[in-house]
Amino acid sequence: MRVGAARAVAVGWVRERMRVDSSVRGAVFSGSTLGMPEDAELPAWSDVDVVLVRDSPATKLGKLTHRGVLLDVGTVTWAELGGPEDVLGSWVFAPMFRGDGLIADPSGRLAVIGRRVAAGFADPVWVRRRCAGVRRRVEVGLRVLDAEAPPAEQVLAWTFPTSLVAVWPAVAGLVDPTVRRRYVRAAEVLARFGFAGRYPQLLTTLDGGGVGAGRVREHLAGLAVVFDEVARLPRAGFGFGADLGAAGRPVVFDGAVELVAAGRHREAMFWVLVTYARCHAVLGSVAPRRERVLRPAFAAVLADLGVASAADRRRRADALLAALPGWQAVVDAVAARAVAG
Repeated sequence: MRVGAARAVAVGWVRERMRVDSSVRGAVFSGSTLGMPEDAELPAWSDVDVVLVRDSPATKLGKLTHRGVLLDVGTVTWAELGGPEDVLGSWVFAPMFRGDGLIADPSGRLAVIGRRVAAGFADPVWVRRRCAGVRRRVEVGLRVLDAEAPPAEQVLAWTFPTSLVAVWPAVAGLVDPTVRRRYVRAAEVLARFGFAGRYPQLLTTLDGGGVGAGRVREHLAGLAVVFDEVARLPRAGFGFGADLGAAGRPVVFDGAVELVAAGRHREAMFWVLVTYARCHAVLGSVAPRRERVLRPAFAAVLADLGVASAADRRRRADALLAALPGWQAVVDAVAARAVAG
C-alpha cells in the first residue's frame, strides 16, 4: 500500500472515532510516515502513527488494524501539549507539527501551533532547546536506575534512556526521530554531517560490541516463542500491551528480519531487547511461573549485550553519562551544520 492511501485510511478512522467520541478534540500524524512521499510504498512492517488530542487523559489505544492498515494510536491532552512555543521546544511534539501532519482540528488550535512550529523549527534557539531536552531525559533516566525493580523493568529503564543518545543527533540534524529504527536513523544523520566515524561507538553503548547476524536470528526465534505466549495473555494494564498482540507481530518480526537482511543486525537488537523485556514484564505480572521457565532465553540476550546484571547496567549507564560531554560536542556541530543548511 502507498503511504498516501494508508494515511487516508487513518484519516477516515479518526473521523469515525470523533463521531462517536466527543472527547477527541483533534488529531495529528506522528512517527515514521511523517515526511514520507504520498506515493512511497509503506513497508509491510510499518504502522501509521496517530495521536489523538483530548481535554483529559485517556488510555492509549495502541495498535489496531483498520481497513488493512496497521494504526498505532496514542493520546495527548491539551495540557501535555502546551502552547505553540512549548511544542516548538519539545523534541517529542515539534516533529508532528513541522509539516502537513494535521488530521483533524475543529477548534483551529492545532493549526496555530503548526504555523509557529513551521516558522521556528530550524531556529538555533529552539534546536538547542530540543537537544537539551533529549540530554536531560538521558541523564534523568540513567541516574535513577532501580536495582530492586523486577528485572524486565530494570532492563527497560536502562534501554530507553541509553537509546536516546541515538535520537539526539537526529534532533540536532532537524530529522524526525523514529522509535524502532532510531539507530539506523542516527547512522544516516551522523554520516550526512561528517561524523560517520562516531557511529560504532554510539551503537556499542547499546550492545557492548554486538553479536553476529546468526546469533540475532537465534534471539528472534526465541523471542517468537515468548511473544506468541504473551499474545494470548491479558495485557490491558500495560501501556505497550497492544504492541504484544497479533497486530503488532509484523512490526517486531518482519521489521527485524528486514534489518538483519540489510546487514543491520546489531540495530535490530534494540527492538528485540525492548520486546523481550516487555514480554517478561507481562509474564512476571500475570504468569510468573511461565516467566521463570522462559527466562533463560531472555537472560541469554542480556548476556550477549553485556548487561546481564544490575551492576552491569549501572556500569554501562555511568560510562555513558561520563561520555555525554563528548556527544554534546558532536550534537552541537551537527546542529550548527543543519541550521546553516
